[in-house]
Amino acid sequence: MTDTGGAAVESVDGLAAALDGAGYLADDALATALFLAVRMRQPILLEGEPGVGKTAAASALAAVLDTPLLRLQCYEGLTASEALYEWNYPRQLLAIRLAEARGEDLADSDLFTEAFLMPRPLLAAITHPGPGPRCCSSTRSTAPTTSSRRSCSRRSPTPL
Repeated sequence: MTDTGGAAVESVDGLAAALDGAGYLADDALATALFLAVRMRQPILLEGEPGVGKTAAASALAAVLDTPLLRLQCYEGLTASEALYEWNYPRQLLAIRLAEARGEDLADSDLFTEAFLMPRPLLAAITHPGPGPRCCSSTRSTAPTTSSRRSCSRRSPTPL
């Protein structure tokens, strides 16, 4: 039995049936790749042309595993700050104005805290407290393949 957070995935056929129940019909190759990723608690990267079902597969797997889907749209020029986190500048400015109105002094350490941090998909996956979330990484490929799979990234939580 594999602890997946929401469902026991016992076999490739069991996962394929669960995915079908979630509204996604996976072929044997994809069901096997997803089963192995879940069983081995390893990440899997789905890539292919737009519209081939990468996000739908990740969404169905997340539903089967009862875990959140964290989606990261990959593209050339994607920066770490866009994938990891952003600072909530408007909220920081409001805090500064409020402190000024109250006559309080603010240190940098007051403004750069989790209260002003907006997690993006990678940070959300890293800090997720529950079962490993699935992070769908979607890339636009120039190759004529419709879908290929290869390992990527971190062990726990497991991005997809």
